[in-house]
This record gives sequence, C-alpha cells and structure tokens, in this order.
Amino acid sequence: MATKIRIGILGGSGYGGAELLRLLLFHPAAEIALVTANEHAGRSVGEVHRNLYGLTDLRFAPLPDDLQTLADLDCLFLALPHGQAMEIVPRLPSRLKVVDLSGDFRLRDRESFARYYGREHTAFEWQREFVYGLTETHRAEIARARRVSNPGCFATATALGLAPLVAAELIEGRVIVDAKTGSSGSGAKAAANTHHPQRVNSFYAYKPFAHQHVPEIEQELRSIGDWRGELVFMTHSAPVARGIFASIYVELRRALDERALRDLFAQFYGGSCFIRLVQGSPDINWVKTTNFCDIGFATRDRQAVIFTAIDNLVKGAAGQAVQNMNLMFDLDERTGLLLPGSNP
Repeated sequence: MATKIRIGILGGSGYGGAELLRLLLFHPAAEIALVTANEHAGRSVGEVHRNLYGLTDLRFAPLPDDLQTLADLDCLFLALPHGQAMEIVPRLPSRLKVVDLSGDFRLRDRESFARYYGREHTAFEWQREFVYGLTETHRAEIARARRVSNPGCFATATALGLAPLVAAELIEGRVIVDAKTGSSGSGAKAAANTHHPQRVNSFYAYKPFAHQHVPEIEQELRSIGDWRGELVFMTHSAPVARGIFASIYVELRRALDERALRDLFAQFYGGSCFIRLVQGSPDINWVKTTNFCDIGFATRDRQAVIFTAIDNLVKGAAGQAVQNMNLMFDLDERTGLLLPGSNP
C-alpha cells in the first residue's frame, strides 16, 4: 500500500504490548504513532522493554482523556487487562479499525462472560460489532471487519487442533484437552503463583472446570460444525517462560491412521501459512517467538491424540493480532510475521 497504516497500541507495557511493538516496529506497512502505558508515561519504549533498546525513539504516553483524538489513526490494538476494553470501545471513533487482545468481546453469551470473567459486561451491545479472530477459520469475515476480538491463547491452540475434525463431523463423544502453559501467560506483574522461585521447579493444575477459555472454545467449535460434544479442559502451569502445548484426546467415528488424519488436516489448512503439520510430537522450542502453530498426531484404531504447540504471546496473542490486521487492510497475512524460531 502507498501509505503506511498508522497504528496505536493501548497498553504497551505488558508482554502482549511488548510483542506487538517487537513485531510492528519492523512491519513494512506499519507506522506506530502512539503507544500508551499510564505508569510509564514519558519513558522510552527501549527503557521499559530492554529487548527493544536502541531500536526505536518511541515513548509511552498516557491514555488520552478524549478518545476521539485517536481519529487520525487507522488501526488500534487494545492490549489491556480484561475489563478495560469494554470501557474504551464505546468511546472510540467509528472509523477506527480495532483489534482487542483481551477477552471482553469474545463471548456472545452475556451470562457466560459474567460467570467465567467474574464481572458484569458494561458494553455488551458492542459485542455484535466484533468478529472472532481465529484467523484460519474466519479469514473472510476478518477481512471485512472493522473490529476483531483476538482469541485467547489456550483457545487458539485447542480450536486449531479440533477444527478439521469438527468440520468433518468425525468426533464421537467426549473430548479431553490436557494443556500446559508458560509463565508469561500470567502477565508481566508477578503474583504468588507466578513468581519465578515458585514457578521454576514447579508443575501444577489450575482453574479446573473454570477456565475462561472453555466457553470460548465451545462457541468456536459450534461455529465450525455441528459440535454438541462434551469438552473436558484442564490447564497446567509448566516451568517454562513461553509456549503452550496441548494434548487433545478424541474418539473418532471411524478408524483413521496417522497418514489419513494428516491428509485431513492438510486439506482443511491448505491455505494456512502458519499451520505446520509435523511428524510425531511438536515441540514448543520450535515455535517460540513465532506465529506458527505446529500440529502432530498419534492414532490407535478410533482413538486419536492431536498435539498442538504455539507461542502463547505470538500466535496466542500479538502475532495473531497482527495477522488479523494484515487481513483487515488487504495485506498478505504473512506480512511482518515470517520469523523463524531459534535453535536451540
């Protein structure tokens, strides 16, 4: 495009905001015009995010009182804690394209939102303005959208592992998801159970039957096919900084060997550049800092296990947000995102 996309990032001091900055600073079609962080207002981005030191002259600004002043932007990323986007979205200029990385506008059921997020939604009438941003399953709607609700990290890893099977109506009975995540998923501010001395040599389950991504996953599966099954979803805290690894156990309606299952996924994701089908088990080491989702398989008669691995901060957050922005502005969705992982 002839002119660059003028971008604002509200909430640039957390891990999600830091990853947006890392990706967008070198995006050939992007110009970051504003990045906010009230507690760091006036400080340089490189001073707060040391990995970006010397790479930008940007400084953090406070959130403007009058959000209509953002009308000179083209795209706004909301990288704010849950509950803040709903206060901001109704005050934004109508022409502005928005990608929200929080959970505020993911769920289409108000009661589910209140139950899983522990608060009442104050702007639920705006939910209908948002397209759910799982890029590989909603590509056409995202390309037409003005507002996109970026999926949760666990929801991304799980839905990408189940979508081809749901679309083909191959699942029979219960689905069990055993998912592990790194500590960065808990945010930049340390808490008692995410502090490094607690986390580094520890492994534990959390939010059994109560994780906020459960209704999001079920909602997405119903949008893909005739999903009426039971989802058992269990999350675990792993002693790593980045990455999500999900083992998804399903019973199939008919026996498929690994090759047939791989062919099914290859056909479903044929045009999806960030889906990689791997032999055996994926490894979070090979997707860290990238926008790839690696998927592997194991089968035995009608039993199958789908393994997915993503970087929770990239494909599970900022990378997918940029992928969606690319579609919203008629760019190749790979733009600015073809970054390899590191080895080792």
